[in-house]
Amino acid sequence: MLRKIYWFVLGIWGLLGLQSLIAQDVQYSQFYSAPLYLNPALTGGSELTRVGVNYRNQWPGLDHSFNSYSAYIDHYIFDYNSGIGLIFNGNQESMANLSTNEIGLNYAYRLRLSDEFFFRIGGQVSFMQRDAFFSDLVFGSMIDIVNGNVGVITDELNGVPLDSRYSFMDYAVGGMFYNEKFWLGGAVHHIGEPNTSFVDDQISVLPRKISFQGGYKVNLSPGGRDFFTHLYQERSISFAFNYKQQAPFSQLDVGTQLYLHPLVVGVWYRGLPTKNSLPNNEALIGLVGISLESGLDIGYSYDYTVSKLNQRNSGGAHEISIRYTFLWGDPRSRNQRSRVIPCFRY
Repeated sequence: MLRKIYWFVLGIWGLLGLQSLIAQDVQYSQFYSAPLYLNPALTGGSELTRVGVNYRNQWPGLDHSFNSYSAYIDHYIFDYNSGIGLIFNGNQESMANLSTNEIGLNYAYRLRLSDEFFFRIGGQVSFMQRDAFFSDLVFGSMIDIVNGNVGVITDELNGVPLDSRYSFMDYAVGGMFYNEKFWLGGAVHHIGEPNTSFVDDQISVLPRKISFQGGYKVNLSPGGRDFFTHLYQERSISFAFNYKQQAPFSQLDVGTQLYLHPLVVGVWYRGLPTKNSLPNNEALIGLVGISLESGLDIGYSYDYTVSKLNQRNSGGAHEISIRYTFLWGDPRSRNQRSRVIPCFRY
């Protein structure tokens, strides 16, 4: 039990900000299944209408786990070379009764550089809200070991109301350079490093996050013809990376996905071995997914922890993504002008 508490406190230090703690954003293993969260430039990147949800349960082996979820919808407007989107993000940490919710508006513009190359630039404006419910917590100073009594906090905890709420605006920008085989982009989140402290006279900023993404897609020999569409089934393999840095934390995701329509399998590594002094949550990640002709994509991934926060203590992480992509508008416009980013499917 003591070991679990130790590792959980270490995880809180690494993932969430409270007063003097340094915050780190939620990280999805299926990062391309959360495109608007990954990079605002990916808004409208399917050049269709897209609706998706993501759910992540991190460290279920601990007494208290982290639960994160994201939902989004985006649409591409060909007449304006623009993508628009709406995103909702949330996470809950059960031990300290902390929760963060965000709703944001995304916009991206596609610029044609040549017949082969394109550049997308995007931005996000978000409203964020943090809630803390300290009234349900029990601290060591509240316990009377002799009599076996547990005290009750009735007013404030170190100057913070027991049930606290703090709201603020947040901003992000991103860009993506690509053709039909490769992509390379980056994003900056929390540009203004907003103050997230629950105490009026204290400052606890949400550190700026910088990320870079890229990859390359190799088309393999096509499979048989689809029974319904009579089109050859896609077979491809993609290699990709996602690097992110936020305050002292930095991580690199690198791996590959194999697509044999309709099956997708993938494996990659998360971590940064050169920075052993930080709790970077190293993990090996496996994924299996299915992509149907109807536009429905379902993916499941599992993180096997290989860092000091080992598998036996943490229980790894489970993640599920569901996405539905469909055509809304004149199909002739899309067929003539579509240039979809060849990213990972998950």
